[in-house]
Amino acid sequence: MIRSHRLLLPAAFITSLGNNIQLIGAALLLVQAQGSMLDVGWLFIAVAVPQAVLSPYFGRLADRLDRRLLWIGCDVVSAVAALGLPIGLAVGAPQQAVVYASNFALAVVAALFMPVSAALVRERVPAPELRRFNGHYEIALQSGMLLSASVGGFALQYFGSTPLFLFNGITFVASALLVVAVGARRRQSGTVVGTPPVTKRVVVRLPVGALALLYGQGLVVVTVFNALLPVLIVGEWHRGAAVVGVVDALGGAGFLLAAMAYRRSAVRLGDLRVALIGFVGCNALLVLQSLFGVGALMGLVLVGAFVFGQARIATRLLLMTSVDESQVGRAFGVANGYGLATTVVVMLVTSAITDRTSTHYGFAALAGISLATAVLAVVWIRRASRRAESDRTYISAVTM
Repeated sequence: MIRSHRLLLPAAFITSLGNNIQLIGAALLLVQAQGSMLDVGWLFIAVAVPQAVLSPYFGRLADRLDRRLLWIGCDVVSAVAALGLPIGLAVGAPQQAVVYASNFALAVVAALFMPVSAALVRERVPAPELRRFNGHYEIALQSGMLLSASVGGFALQYFGSTPLFLFNGITFVASALLVVAVGARRRQSGTVVGTPPVTKRVVVRLPVGALALLYGQGLVVVTVFNALLPVLIVGEWHRGAAVVGVVDALGGAGFLLAAMAYRRSAVRLGDLRVALIGFVGCNALLVLQSLFGVGALMGLVLVGAFVFGQARIATRLLLMTSVDESQVGRAFGVANGYGLATTVVVMLVTSAITDRTSTHYGFAALAGISLATAVLAVVWIRRASRRAESDRTYISAVTM
């Protein structure tokens, strides 16, 4: 793998870690202040709404401007927004207002980062390496997201909020420096160095709308799970924030195992089957995670992250390779916007259910909604495949 490509992996991990440390740390602050699931839910909604609205537009922007410079700009602005939270708390600003404002600003930047990062990967990574690289890249993103609770939980419990959020600001600066080191896009005789002249088709293309549905489903599961987890462990089970960190560290380990298993699974089953099996398996495990205590939760999160991680990698590759390079930003912008818009609805539903009953029913509601989405995507893909096969048969008959 080319050195410049390798630099994108730690940059993606650090950016994801930083974004979600801020979010998980803020959620834990609200829970410790006797906040309800709905209070935590509103925090995640404040993060999801600007991304849902802006992601489709920002996706088109990612296809028009220099993707590397946009990534660097995202990290710089995120560092400033992240540092605003500890500064606001230090000067005595209302805690809830500062928490919501800082995370809202980071969410606006994240709306651009998601399509920009996907488009930059497609631009810089040669087609034969896309499957391997996407496996590593998705694991970097998701491990950063899951391990954020580990870092956030331990740091908040043992060091307080200010060092945690200062560290968060530093992560964005580190990510920007890594992307600077990637270097500008070079051209030689009209061809990008390191990229084959023709990379328009890597796999058989599936309907982009159905793939966006699957990809968005993954965003819903991760976001709502991260909101439910501190409420379950800290609010219902009355354990420390560090326990949240241990559980999510195991989730990160599950994603790392998924990265090692993905290529073999994809070769044997195909990316579409890996995605569908993984999402269905994850939904089944979600129903069980809140039933048997902390020990069982840890094991179930490890297994759930293993199957979910492979599904996410497969879906990312399918979405990335089902459009031309010039439209990758738009495809991921639409998928991200849909996923986060759906997250708002699912968050409100699970928050209302959890506050009136328990987190067990919140996890069950999340699993049921996610399963219904996967079934809809399957039906969509099958119908599109039948139409495509019918068209091919008709063309063959006409040309005979």
